[in-house]
Amino acid sequence: MIHISNGSVRRILTFSAVHPCEAIAPATLLNSLINLAHAISDCKTKNFASNKRNARESVRQIGFLRVFLEELRKASPNLPDSVVLGLSELHLTFQKIRYLLEDCTREGARLWMLMNSERVADHFRILARAISTALDVIPLGAIEVSEEVKEYVELATRQARKARLEVEPADKAAMKRVISVLSLFENGIVPDRRDLNQVLDYLGIGSWSECNNEVKFLDSEIALEWLKDEKREVGILGSLMGFMTYCRCVLYDVVDGEQSDIGRRKSSTEVGLLSCLNPDDFRCPISLEFMTDPVTVSTGHTYDRSSIMKWFRAGNKTCPKTGQKLPNTELVPNLALYKLIEQHCSENGISVSNSGRRNRTASVSVETLAYERAMNMVAAFLAGMLEENNNSDRAAHEVRVLSKRSVLNRSCLMEAGIVPRLLRLLPCSSVQENAMAALLNLSKHPKSKAAIVENGGLELIVGVLNKGLSLHARQHAAGALFYLASIEEYRELVGEIPEAIPGLIELIGKGPDRGKKNALVSIFTLLMHHGNHSKVLAAGAVPALVNLLESGTDIEEFKVDSLAILAALAEKPDGTVAILRCRRALHWVVEVLESSVASRAGKEHCVSLLLALCMNGGAEVVAPLVESSSLMRSLYNLYSLLGQEGSSRASKKASALIRVLHEFFERRPSGSASPILPRERFVHVW
Repeated sequence: MIHISNGSVRRILTFSAVHPCEAIAPATLLNSLINLAHAISDCKTKNFASNKRNARESVRQIGFLRVFLEELRKASPNLPDSVVLGLSELHLTFQKIRYLLEDCTREGARLWMLMNSERVADHFRILARAISTALDVIPLGAIEVSEEVKEYVELATRQARKARLEVEPADKAAMKRVISVLSLFENGIVPDRRDLNQVLDYLGIGSWSECNNEVKFLDSEIALEWLKDEKREVGILGSLMGFMTYCRCVLYDVVDGEQSDIGRRKSSTEVGLLSCLNPDDFRCPISLEFMTDPVTVSTGHTYDRSSIMKWFRAGNKTCPKTGQKLPNTELVPNLALYKLIEQHCSENGISVSNSGRRNRTASVSVETLAYERAMNMVAAFLAGMLEENNNSDRAAHEVRVLSKRSVLNRSCLMEAGIVPRLLRLLPCSSVQENAMAALLNLSKHPKSKAAIVENGGLELIVGVLNKGLSLHARQHAAGALFYLASIEEYRELVGEIPEAIPGLIELIGKGPDRGKKNALVSIFTLLMHHGNHSKVLAAGAVPALVNLLESGTDIEEFKVDSLAILAALAEKPDGTVAILRCRRALHWVVEVLESSVASRAGKEHCVSLLLALCMNGGAEVVAPLVESSSLMRSLYNLYSLLGQEGSSRASKKASALIRVLHEFFERRPSGSASPILPRERFVHVW
């Protein structure tokens, strides 16, 4: 788990503690120690799900020492070096104790801390010994404090040295019960609910949202195990996630608090941070693909791990961006950027390469037999709920949450016959949004696509797209059509439904941001079937796309997707005519191409679009373009950039467009209004 503490990134049960600097003033050191002691003492009111006795014993010891430190601050402004040395060691140990107590009380980590009880007890024992060692260094005779306080310190030293900080019997019993349930899962045996409830009661987990927090924590730990090439604990983490997921699905009838990632809305901070970042910053400077495992080299530049490793294996010892020689090839995982990329891709429906670490995380995390068997049981349980119409919205919500996470989850749900049951719920007002969102997630699975189509799902989904009871349900329907349209024959079937394409175009104009995104990518995918070209034009796609460009949206992907669709439409004469009829279309295309902040992908689509318009529109298009000197500069700059980065297809298109404009300029006195270059000269660039 990524934990922010004092601005640093820390995983659970790791201690980013540091020694105070040697030149620190004794008064400053004492003040910091006392503040740490107060923070540790405040933990006594918190709930410890496991290692209760060890944690409270540590808090009690620090309480003794706090009295000593506060009197020392009053009595001795000038401290001997030996005392400062001991206090410095105490400061380091106090930091580690505070981190450990934070982990013991962390929401979402209760099960994991229970299963690590022995390791946690070892930490408490080691830190208690560290306290006694630090106190031994301090010469109490050289300090002007009361005899009573000195006795406190001596007592704390003896107790720290002799403390029996071991795993508590109750923790051992709870761990044994968890291991027993995992064994039942592996053997395909449904566990007794009483055993599950006993574990959750012991951990203080009493609601769906608390259970879900445990699942999310375990999931994030698995992701970081793979991100940092640490796979030792992936197996047990996956099994525990199966345990907690089963509990979440089976034990709770009510989804409380909407603390799931389904119900979570981004905070204003998250929105602001993502909106001010250019998505191109998430791309590896070497591969130009979204980074799935960002790592930083010693120059401070970040690359995808696989790309920079190939660079090093080829014998290069320099930073690819700066050319600076690297003193070492150490790679530091950029966890903060990883989280931003993950959130950006999730929010915008972007999938990353299957070879990326992010996808391998999902597949590996569920390879344990216990997890797989638990998911089969969960899927059968939810299918029964849906079949009996027993709390259908609760079941649909759970399918929605599960199907979002992994391929294995989607496979288990599909095999349990969930798809036709969800389709039957789409006309139901109270269940529609959860059912549609679940179908969107399941539509990513190849067999689920077929099940949706074979059970009449296309018409039902288009019905939600046009008449859904909420904008969220409508945007989920658009997303499902995108995944279904990835199958060639289904593109034709979707296009044959009269309301499908007009519904997507309407969502581009009136939908929320995610709805716009889903509609845009769906339209682009449907255009891969030639029969849908005229239908997209007839539905008013061009004005809707130009309006989106004119709206001043600061979401770069909307611009990129709109330009990609316009470029695809312009490849045919009727598409060119429709675009040219939209008076401001050419202006906005040129503006994006000349923009200094537009993405490279957007500019590439601009080049493709302008080239197609020139080919089909002739002098009507070329003449105004030739008049713009800034356009030519932008084209030359882009052509140079594409040539350097090896994008041959886009480079050829930019070269062809430059030639068209140059030849028109040279022939302009002749008054020719026909296309400047024969079309066959451009066949190789398409």
